[in-house]
Amino acid sequence: MIIVLTILHVIVSLFLIGVVLLQSGKGAEMGASFGSSGSQSVFGAGGGTSFLSKMTTGAAVVFMLTSLTLAYVSGMPSSSSIMAGKGKPAPAQTAPAAPASQAPATAPVQGSKPAAVPAAPVAPAAPAAPVQQK
Repeated sequence: MIIVLTILHVIVSLFLIGVVLLQSGKGAEMGASFGSSGSQSVFGAGGGTSFLSKMTTGAAVVFMLTSLTLAYVSGMPSSSSIMAGKGKPAPAQTAPAAPASQAPATAPVQGSKPAAVPAAPVAPAAPAAPVQQK
């Protein structure tokens, strides 16, 4: 539906541009600058509505309706999502750390070096106080 509305909106906007550019301005006649309305005096001072004027009004109404409809449709919550089938990831299972007081399960082999135990992380040192110069 959105694609059809967008295509209709583009076509109507191009048509509206064309119709507006085809119309002649109100001051196109030489007599208009002197206050004369020329041959349009039969319809009054404003003149009658021409075919192009009616087409402009119709195209403008359709353009506004498609604009409002597209704005309404794009603001509606979407029913589909790329994350719809995804679940919350399961937390990683970690084995509990063995307490340091327990003896190793196997005895060390004679003549081999014991495995290096990683040291505890060292806390960063506090920054030195700035030296004030006099």
